[in-house]
Amino acid sequence: MNKEQFTFYIDESCHLEHDHFPVMCIGYIKVPKEQTEEMKQCIKTIKREYNILHEIKWNTISNTHIDMYKELIDYFFDSNMEFRCILVKYKDRLDNLSFNNGEHDNFYYKMIYYLLVNPYTNPPTMNNYRVFLDIKDTKGRAKLNKIQEIFFNKFHGKSPFLSFQHIRSHESQFIQLADFFIGAVAYKARGLHLKKDGSLAKKELINYIEMKSGYVLDEGTEPGEIKFNIFDHQPRKRNDSGR
Repeated sequence: MNKEQFTFYIDESCHLEHDHFPVMCIGYIKVPKEQTEEMKQCIKTIKREYNILHEIKWNTISNTHIDMYKELIDYFFDSNMEFRCILVKYKDRLDNLSFNNGEHDNFYYKMIYYLLVNPYTNPPTMNNYRVFLDIKDTKGRAKLNKIQEIFFNKFHGKSPFLSFQHIRSHESQFIQLADFFIGAVAYKARGLHLKKDGSLAKKELINYIEMKSGYVLDEGTEPGEIKFNIFDHQPRKRNDSGR
């Protein structure tokens, strides 16, 4: 039996250990391989209709192009693309010393693994997958090698995740779309939508995504949700008294 092939495009927000943000979000856009080119051209067409030639990014959203973003949201929910993210709340509770060998990077690797390895969204015995990750820092090559090693070992050399590669966000419409959805989830989880000086455009788009998905962005989704899956991860409070 021929296995279906899918490609993941992974991005992240507030992922650094000491960036003073209370949350972290890492997620992907998943695309059927045979529809990749068609979907990419559809996204480009929507952008061209609004004379948008630059990258789409959550941080650069303004009222001027809100209709374009709504059209992209509509296209995502009408297409065969899927979104999944892990939302880490209370990032300051992370006990890397006890659980990650003292390294925040080890927590990052765990998040990549649990993001991708999910029996509901990505059955490991039914499909083959290729993974592209946005380049974030100078440790990129070392991180990529470590991720490949982890998956090789976890699946005893028979990983359905065939390759991991880096890609720059301006090279991929799907990385940009992942940035958009991840940004929306993190924005609401940080409570920025409640601020008086918060972006009205971002608030409107968050409401629109919630209406289309049927979920509140900072509360997580059902574990088996396929189309728009958010895993709400809240580390336990540290008990320093026992140390």
